[in-house]
Amino acid sequence: MSQREILRKVLRYIKHYWLYLILSIVLALGTVAATLYIPILTGDAVDYIVAKGQVDFDSILSICKEIALLIGVTMIMQWIMNVCNNKISFGVVKEIREDAFAKIEKLPLRYIDSHSYGEVVSRVIADADQFSDGLLMGFTQLFTGVITILGTLGFMLSVSVPITVVVVLITPLSLFVASFIAKRTYRMFQIQSETRGEQTALIEEMIGNQKTVQAYGREKKVLKEFDEINIRLQKCSLRGIFFSSITNPSTRFINSLVYAAVGVFGSIYAIHGGITVGKLSCFLSYANQYTKPFNEISGVVTELQNAIACAGRLLELIEEPGEVEETVETLDEVDGSISLQDVCFSYDPKKKLIEDFTLDVKPGQRIAIVGPTGCGKTTLINLLMRFYDVDKGKIVISGKEYKNVTRESLRKNYGMVLQETWLKRGSVAENIAMGRPEATREEIIQAAKESHAHAFIKKLPKGYDTVLGEDGGSLSAGQKQLLCIARVMLCLPPMLILDEATSSIDTRTEMKIQEAFETMMKGRTSFVVAHRLSTILRADKILVMKDGMVLEQGNHEELLAKGGFYKELYMSQWK
Repeated sequence: MSQREILRKVLRYIKHYWLYLILSIVLALGTVAATLYIPILTGDAVDYIVAKGQVDFDSILSICKEIALLIGVTMIMQWIMNVCNNKISFGVVKEIREDAFAKIEKLPLRYIDSHSYGEVVSRVIADADQFSDGLLMGFTQLFTGVITILGTLGFMLSVSVPITVVVVLITPLSLFVASFIAKRTYRMFQIQSETRGEQTALIEEMIGNQKTVQAYGREKKVLKEFDEINIRLQKCSLRGIFFSSITNPSTRFINSLVYAAVGVFGSIYAIHGGITVGKLSCFLSYANQYTKPFNEISGVVTELQNAIACAGRLLELIEEPGEVEETVETLDEVDGSISLQDVCFSYDPKKKLIEDFTLDVKPGQRIAIVGPTGCGKTTLINLLMRFYDVDKGKIVISGKEYKNVTRESLRKNYGMVLQETWLKRGSVAENIAMGRPEATREEIIQAAKESHAHAFIKKLPKGYDTVLGEDGGSLSAGQKQLLCIARVMLCLPPMLILDEATSSIDTRTEMKIQEAFETMMKGRTSFVVAHRLSTILRADKILVMKDGMVLEQGNHEELLAKGGFYKELYMSQWK
């Protein structure tokens, strides 16, 4: 994405604050006009000093009062302008960050699986902060500086056209130098932003899996990876800062040439009577004010280049294609029947996974899915929940094809208990009632009792009102999973998905959970993914999968009688 495209898209957000923008422009013009009028008054005051003993003090005092008034008005206008600029900058960043967060919730699972969490977090937080800082500096310094340059040229033309021509002829040199350096700075800061995201991803990965890293003695390996990324970040940062740091000295040198040219040419012009001494002093002041914004702009270039690069990463995330709903039809009445017809799916087109998969599930049936790791069990669940769309074939639920109903209405009819638990920051009761916020405390407690979570919840400091930290805080893996089971118990949708739902629970608790599952699954279509085959003996149908294919189908007794792959798996767990 080019800089021009990024700026054009950022302007779309700025349009929402057009009133603040107009007010900021008016105040900037007023501030610049007042600031530039002061040198004229100063020049007039100089001209009132003719010689020793020939000073018009009354006129000079009047001019001083006028200058003081202008300074006061300028301060007030600058304060209001800064407030407007803050409103625009932080408002734009707020909207972009909200759009980015909203897009994350709509992104297909394919995108999340192919990008590290740290990279996504870096875009929404770090890149947004960098963009905010750059945008604020752009409005407060760049914007005002451009108006000052244009206003100064106008005032200089009103004082002396010949000297103004001298200034204008030297100006392109300053612009050329700034442009030359800016192009190289942008690329360096773009690389810096990408590398920073990579660094954030590694840090988050290490912190989230610290126990595993330490258990396997991977500290030195991780540190080596971090050092490698850090060195790359150092190199691109140093190059970016180098180019940006030479911008200001370069423009200052050219600005000194402008001031010197005005002084020399103006003095000669004044000697020949072309301009008064007061007007020359006024012009020298204008020359300084004219060149000052170039210095300020060159100092802002670094932040602006960094901000544009960060904005580009944010906009790339926002414009990433999300889950598109091609229909508005909802799935309201569900009897639990599901049919998969010649389904084909693969994450990588070059590597086939599920091919020509066919399955008919009757209402209320319990379908167990077993097989070695990587055989396609979890993938099948992802297809049932429509986290991924099938490549070929179709899935029909209660007589309606998946693609003809909204994802939201489809997923509301499923209750999921996964091996990986997730608890939000909030009370225990809030976590259980996530699917039914309107549930009463009695209903929440009843669901906890049915999932055998009530006993340990009562032992917490504040019971059901105990506030959990990030991802469950200090709760054990088994306790967190019990809360997730209680969450499903409270909703009781017509279909259930249990993906290794008891993997983190001890054998004694597992027996109780299985009893609760029996009650919960009664009359409901259920899909159970399990490695421990002892948990699925009562399934109506067992799908034995290998390499994305269903090798065998049937109940426990039928599959044992066949003496095939299922029997091999079953017997291996009793060795």
